[in-house]
Amino acid sequence: MAHVSLRDIAEHAGVSFQTAGKALNGGGRIAPATRQRILDAAAELGYVPNTVARSLKTRSTRSIGFVASGLASYVLTPLMRGVEREATAQGYFSIFTLAEGDGAHIDQLVQQLLERRVDGVVSAAIAHQSYAPLIDLLGTVPSVSVVSHLGPGIPHVVEDHRQTGRLTAQHLLALGHREIAAITGDPVWQPLGGRLHSFAEEIGRADPDWASRLVECGAWTAEGGYRAMNALLDRSPGITAVFVLNDYMAIGAMHALRQRGLRIPKDVSVIGCDDIELTRFTDPPLTSIRISFEDIGAAAVRLLLGRVAGEDDISDGMELPVELMVRGSTGPVWMN
Repeated sequence: MAHVSLRDIAEHAGVSFQTAGKALNGGGRIAPATRQRILDAAAELGYVPNTVARSLKTRSTRSIGFVASGLASYVLTPLMRGVEREATAQGYFSIFTLAEGDGAHIDQLVQQLLERRVDGVVSAAIAHQSYAPLIDLLGTVPSVSVVSHLGPGIPHVVEDHRQTGRLTAQHLLALGHREIAAITGDPVWQPLGGRLHSFAEEIGRADPDWASRLVECGAWTAEGGYRAMNALLDRSPGITAVFVLNDYMAIGAMHALRQRGLRIPKDVSVIGCDDIELTRFTDPPLTSIRISFEDIGAAAVRLLLGRVAGEDDISDGMELPVELMVRGSTGPVWMN
């Protein structure tokens, strides 16, 4: 099928080439009836706008890039959904890229986005939060980071990490728990470090003797949570509650507790983080912190497009609130 040009539209509608172009671009002082006749001609002929030609004139491709690394699918999928939803609502096209494995080629992916003249980039490259080549590349175009902080000049949209740790600690303390442990993963990952820091601060106010002996690191998997829970029980068998910094690890920790004949929450309360779908189907259902990654993705696009538009009052960062979802895996300490 031959490509339909602006001249074809103009000839079909009986107007000049310039008038057809103005009508299709939404500009110009054109009589409503004439504008509608041009739009009808475009629809009848199957006209598809030439975005490449338009970008040469406007210096905007109306597209944004998205690059990610090191994220589990339950975080990545809603993030991408939020980015796509908001970009589409604002008339932008999204280009998604993913650095798999060690992500050694992530700077190449970003370079390819820049070569396609995207108007800006949303970065969810948590595995490269300190990678200088990536940060340098993102500094050449309007950029926003989600999930983690990349550095000065690149604003971020993240969960409220301090609220995450604070809500968790306050919930367990209100239930009377004092022998409270925590299971985390790689401590260099900024978001999870923020969760743990605020949790430790809150527990420390109520119990100055709370010590790092009650913190165990493991892989960010169910297997990692299982191994970490066993290590904690070996050295601190009097634990009455545990905060696990993601839900998959919490599910593994629950399995370790059951294997040792410990009841949840009668013997040990368990609270996770992220509120994945499986939390409602564990036995008992897992108390967790709900984080809307889809809202984070959408907010990142709004912030990014503000930077693209050159708005002066753009924030350096946003922290979105979280919500404690209380279910059956946490209970009062007197149940122990």
